[in-house]
Amino acid sequence: MKKVVLEETETDLRPAASARPVTTISGRPIEPLYRPEDVADVDYERDIGNPGQFPYTRGIHETMYRGRLWTMRQFAGFGTARQTNERFRYLLEHGGSGLSVAFDLPTLMGRDPDHPLSLGEVGKCGVAVSSLEDMEVLFEGIPLDQATTSMTINSPAAMLLAFYILVGEKQGVPEEALAGTIQNDILKEFIAQKEYIYPPRPSMRIIVDMIRYCTERMPRWNTISISGYHIREAGSTAAQELAFTLRDGIEYVQWCVDAGMDVDSFAPRLSFFFNSHSDFFEEVAKYRAARRIWARTMRDRFGAKNPRSWMLRFHTQTAGVSLTAQQPYNNVVRTALQALAGVLGGTQSLHTNSLDEALALPTEEAVTIALRTQQVIAHESGVAATADPLGGSWFVEKLTDDIEAEALDYFRRIDALGGMVTAVERGFPQREIQEAAFRFQQAVERKERVIVGVNDYVMEDKPIPILYIDEAVEKGHVESVTALRKRRDNGRAREALEDLKSAARGTANLMPPIIEASRAYATLGEMCDALREVFGEYEEPPVF
Repeated sequence: MKKVVLEETETDLRPAASARPVTTISGRPIEPLYRPEDVADVDYERDIGNPGQFPYTRGIHETMYRGRLWTMRQFAGFGTARQTNERFRYLLEHGGSGLSVAFDLPTLMGRDPDHPLSLGEVGKCGVAVSSLEDMEVLFEGIPLDQATTSMTINSPAAMLLAFYILVGEKQGVPEEALAGTIQNDILKEFIAQKEYIYPPRPSMRIIVDMIRYCTERMPRWNTISISGYHIREAGSTAAQELAFTLRDGIEYVQWCVDAGMDVDSFAPRLSFFFNSHSDFFEEVAKYRAARRIWARTMRDRFGAKNPRSWMLRFHTQTAGVSLTAQQPYNNVVRTALQALAGVLGGTQSLHTNSLDEALALPTEEAVTIALRTQQVIAHESGVAATADPLGGSWFVEKLTDDIEAEALDYFRRIDALGGMVTAVERGFPQREIQEAAFRFQQAVERKERVIVGVNDYVMEDKPIPILYIDEAVEKGHVESVTALRKRRDNGRAREALEDLKSAARGTANLMPPIIEASRAYATLGEMCDALREVFGEYEEPPVF
């Protein structure tokens, strides 16, 4: 038998050169290999630290998920308050641990269902809530002293908070016992989502009034959820999402301090809301950088003394913009990876998108799969066993540093403009996001960025079941609001609306008159129109 001799060859362990630069989804260049020298300037005690210790890079709690899992808060809302109440009960029965309310477009824009601009939109992208009566139905049978509720509402946030306070009152739950979060982030509306009503400065006044009211009366309530989610959905990079979100937060803090509030009285109840996009390691690094920036900013820029003021607490939602109508079952995989990034990044609560959301609001089956995705990660993956398991990776630590540096550069540019309100009025963050979105779309069209099932691996799709909102929802809701206006005490409602306008013309806190108007069953549209009469409506100047 012939003997075969295998020649020994020197193995080249160097990574193969790529035909083109490899980048993150945000366009950040990625080296083929990271080594200790890439993070040689990082000091563990100064820049990273242990979980639960300043600057909280590794997490705000010492034991992280060993002590308590993140809140599994599924975003839900469609059709009528009754239909959404049934979905809430379903989610709670199947292991959801928090409620998150999605409102329809008329509610988000402060319009009643019979307004001409509400035509065709009632109950379509969320639940229709036009009065205290709707809110009573929405939370029927759900004890507000046991539930934590997040409400995604901004321009009319004060009205929805008032409705919630009064539902609690009717249940015998005092406002100081209510726990939850209201988004209440108007700056990101001007920057990205565009669901604004009033101009920036009166809008900021309303937010300061809400923060002051909640600080004095609602110690368990998160007064604002400063949101990068919609900034990212509009096409920003990870660093832009981080920079504009945290700089929005700085602006809110500054306005409250300028209004005479002590920073440590309200800062512990500020929370954040981030997107979890598809570039796994970039997202983890973004969250770690966010905690470090916020801790240093609150301590050094604002002189906060309470460590709770330094801690950045945040909710995460997987990236809706990454979902595709093509091959929708691929979205289950996308969502799972994005959710895992949020968990490894140390989120305090999480929403996982459903596979059908590029086509419609989620079906019951789809939302169950989305919830089960979180539960599998929590109980089967092992990632909850230790805090910040990716900490110490040369790649992740370098990404964390780089994203932080880019975000701080944006801070300097915005500060030079005179702050975030002025920057928004001049269109600075809007232009930055538009340019980033354009660059990404170009990369997709050139196939430099592959979207599976869209610009590669394409195949013919089979239809899947989706949720339809019957047109009868709009008709029924209009009839309901019309009936409410007839049976309420209209003299009391008109007087309350006049009191609201009078407060808006002066300097009094707007929350008490909004609560009284809500108690009189003034509608959402009527209250928003009362403030429109005083503050006017905002029209965004063109941004090129």
